[in-house]
Amino acid sequence: MKRAAAACAVLLAATAAAPAPRSLDDLSWMTGHWLECTPRGEAMETWSDARGGVMLGFSKSIRGTRTDWELARIEPRPEGIVFATSPKGQPAATFAAVSITTGEALFEARDHDFPQRVIYRRDGDRLTGRIEGTIAGKPRAVEWHYRRAAPGEACPAAASQ
Repeated sequence: MKRAAAACAVLLAATAAAPAPRSLDDLSWMTGHWLECTPRGEAMETWSDARGGVMLGFSKSIRGTRTDWELARIEPRPEGIVFATSPKGQPAATFAAVSITTGEALFEARDHDFPQRVIYRRDGDRLTGRIEGTIAGKPRAVEWHYRRAAPGEACPAAASQ
């Protein structure tokens, strides 16, 4: 058990010491229009490609009479790749890339109120977006399970009401 804990600590230290990727091309798997349809409502997210040195994204969630939206960008900076997001026009919160692999990206801002981590995972024509952190000292996480969709595609009316 002690060996497993020590090996885990070494792995975490090596991961923390590894430089964050510096190429937006490593995130090309996020590009496209993504849609989640549930009985509670509809969520969509769209990401541009990295041409021009920035990926632009926007999302919109409709739950009954409530609509939430967010503008985001992923861009390289001297310190590495960052994810900056502005929910409903608020000042941007910036999250640093901790790791980016084929099919997964983890961004973190430990001093942010909530969330402290933003995670994207791609599996075939599915994209999962996850935010996590703590609120009032308690762990909290929210996930969206998107499927690839045609640009502008919406959920059937019955699924988004």
